[in-house]
Amino acid sequence: MTIEVINRSHHALPAYATPLSAGLDLRANLEAPVTLQPMERRLIPTGLFIALPAGYEAQVRPRSGLALKHGLTVLNAPGTIDADYRGEVGVVLINQSEQPFTIEDGERVAQLVVARHEQVEWRPVEQLADTERGAGGFGHSGRE
Repeated sequence: MTIEVINRSHHALPAYATPLSAGLDLRANLEAPVTLQPMERRLIPTGLFIALPAGYEAQVRPRSGLALKHGLTVLNAPGTIDADYRGEVGVVLINQSEQPFTIEDGERVAQLVVARHEQVEWRPVEQLADTERGAGGFGHSGRE
């Protein structure tokens, strides 16, 4: 798949780290380092603008290393970029640790996964078909 991209950052385009990676690393595009205090959230720019084909979305997801080692995650994970969005790709980061964390220019702050999606049409009905699970909610189908 080919996706049109404008790169207004001073970094290379996102790339897959390994041949079987699902996500492309997104880098912070900063004029100066940004320090996130504990529980602070901030929109981190990437300098990237994309045009996805119809039927696709791009998902902005956390990087597991930043989450595990530093408590940094994408607040609205996964953030969705729709095919008709033409603004800059941004990453909403939050520091969930007890220590400040400084983001440097060029730091890998999230990953981008491009995925197909379908749009639905609703068909209102009076009753849904029965299933084994039925209306059982959270934790109903597995260990409590």
